[in-house]
Amino acid sequence: MPAPTLTRLDQLKFDHRFVETLPADPSLENRSRPVRNACFSFVDPTPVSNPSLVACSAEMLRELDLDESACHDAGFVQVLSGNRLLPQMRSYATCYGGHQFGQWAGQLGDGRAILLGDVVNHGGQRWSLQLKGAGPTPYSRRADGLAVLRSSLREFVCSEAMHHLGVPTTRALSLVLTGESVVRDMFYDGNPRHEPGAVVCRVAPSFTRFGNFQILTAQQDFETLQRLLDYTIETDFTHLGAPSRDVYIEWFNEVCSRTVEMIVHWMRVGFVHGVMNTDNMSVLGLTIDYGPYGWLEDYDPDWTPNTTDANGRRYRFGHQPMIAQWNLVQLAEAILPLIGDSVPLEQALERYHDDFVREYDRMMAAKLGFDHYSDAIASLVKDQLSLMARVETDMTLFYRALADLDLTGRTEIDGGYLARVFKPAWYREEQLDEKYLRDLYHWIEYYRNCAHLSGLKERDRRAAMNRINPKYVFRNYLAQQAIDQAEQGEYDLLHDLMKVLKQPYDEQPEMERFAEKRPEWARHRAGCSMLSCSS
Repeated sequence: MPAPTLTRLDQLKFDHRFVETLPADPSLENRSRPVRNACFSFVDPTPVSNPSLVACSAEMLRELDLDESACHDAGFVQVLSGNRLLPQMRSYATCYGGHQFGQWAGQLGDGRAILLGDVVNHGGQRWSLQLKGAGPTPYSRRADGLAVLRSSLREFVCSEAMHHLGVPTTRALSLVLTGESVVRDMFYDGNPRHEPGAVVCRVAPSFTRFGNFQILTAQQDFETLQRLLDYTIETDFTHLGAPSRDVYIEWFNEVCSRTVEMIVHWMRVGFVHGVMNTDNMSVLGLTIDYGPYGWLEDYDPDWTPNTTDANGRRYRFGHQPMIAQWNLVQLAEAILPLIGDSVPLEQALERYHDDFVREYDRMMAAKLGFDHYSDAIASLVKDQLSLMARVETDMTLFYRALADLDLTGRTEIDGGYLARVFKPAWYREEQLDEKYLRDLYHWIEYYRNCAHLSGLKERDRRAAMNRINPKYVFRNYLAQQAIDQAEQGEYDLLHDLMKVLKQPYDEQPEMERFAEKRPEWARHRAGCSMLSCSS
């Protein structure tokens, strides 16, 4: 059946199974307060003065059965700014807790995100619509529940960019300016400033997090814990069958598997989340909550984009697989009261480790063009990562340059061949001493030999590598340039980025400027290197 082409939001089909199935906060008072024995609180978005649409995702419109003309309807910006609720919407914020930087933080919840309900499209797919930056909720603590253009633009673009990279992620439908200013101290250094306010509409099959289960166990509300897990299985994991103790175990195993897939993709494209708290972990294995994230530019496994994590580097690039497992341990402890035996959960966590190692190894082999993993390729990968770490080397550009390297003839260092091929990926050419170039040459020879023994043809190797190694990623300096323009009311760069990031593996000769390594001026500039959790 062809997808209908709806032209207005009020034509969408909403389903409210979540609020109709699970216990609500009995209080409608919208002030920061503890909430117990409830999965959510009903709350309305805060109206804004002069909303205007900055950008809309055509791909996400289609997922919702909406025609691209829908974003030009007068009601579109009113609804997605929080100014107007449709009759078929029921707005609410969810309650969850979490471990933040390894410490239990107690109740957290949707402090600046308000759900409008679940849309069911013509194929039966469920999409939750959530406004981020739409005002305070009972979970806002001391914050105002608002968001600024800077962080909203980063979330909007990155959500869609990650989707096109093939990384499991939440999506984004729209980016709206509110017409109001919001005061933010970007680096918590006593220098607040007024910034343009904005609301981004996030979209996902579900926004359920590890923390949604953790808070109920912390409150010893095991009845609601079971109701939430049953609902989650019946709604988002229907293939597992009717909820039962055995199905709970199967569910946890699947959450582990989905988390493996997500983290392997992060490592593949060089993405660093920056805030892998348990409240930022999706049970669907989706990348969620784009705050101080970043792409690994010069290859450094110890790099984190988060200023809050600058000393401990808990959420650094190379530590993400272990943190994901640690977070899964916390989820296992949360659902343990429903299972009564830790052994099957411990076995699932062991499988997480084994599955991750296997899938990571396969992925790293594939980045070099191989369709299998072996001891020889393991050695090749190890030496290659060591080489990238010795000299500031752009991870994304290195793999694309390697794909272009001609392995059919002899690599001639004296002729400057390697220097020409890899120059776009090197940040500091003065680091390229004779020993490094000689080691690189020997590695290339080893790589050539492995490719020959594997029967890899040059054309096939290049095509395989370019299918898995992106050329275009949403680098922080590009994001900051788009933000600088957008704050002046100019959106050309934002729209260019949205266009190029739809095809991150293609050459796109007219877009080459977006594939360049981070310029030197951006090395330490705010927003281009390190970011805070402030928005």
